Amino acid sequence: METIAIPQRLTDRKRAAIVAAAIDEFLAAGFDATSMDRIAARASVSKRTVYNHFESKEALFAEILRQLWDASADGESPAYRADTPLRAQLVGLLMRKLRLMNGEAFLSLARVAIAAGIHSPERARDMVARIGEREEDLTVWVREAAADGRLKTAEPAFAAQQLHGLVKAFAFWPQVTMGQPPLSAEQQVQVAESSADLFLARYA
Repeated sequence: METIAIPQRLTDRKRAAIVAAAIDEFLAAGFDATSMDRIAARASVSKRTVYNHFESKEALFAEILRQLWDASADGESPAYRADTPLRAQLVGLLMRKLRLMNGEAFLSLARVAIAAGIHSPERARDMVARIGEREEDLTVWVREAAADGRLKTAEPAFAAQQLHGLVKAFAFWPQVTMGQPPLSAEQQVQVAESSADLFLARYA
């Protein structure tokens, strides 16, 4: 069994190195100017190895977006609870979101996706459509709390988007677009609690 596992791990390491190299290249040169040759050189693998894992640059970019999306839905999402105070539930959900966005890997992937979308509106539309295929845990929570009558909104998706905007104004856009450092643990708590209070003041 070990003789089978070792090559598999090597293959996984090469695939991860290719994805990491592609992220660096897309960030440095943009999607259109990045070539599979440059990605192979940065990953220290042959061009053939790159194509063994990804049939095209578009497929490689799609894998980066998949990782970004999977990271945003990573772990078991806390479900809405009718017997628990709304504020405690909401702060917990927001802290989970903030911990995710605090990771450099997530921010790097987001920069690649945003930069590619800016240069290709069609690609940006594809990303938006893909995101719309599945609700995030926060949107699901708002929808369930509204259905239970504990939040007053006829448009839970719109309300959840407002909440996302409150958080990202401090913990996503400044880091992605202006290179500001991730929030400290204390700042994350402050953003989570103040965003929850503003949201509940409007909708609870």
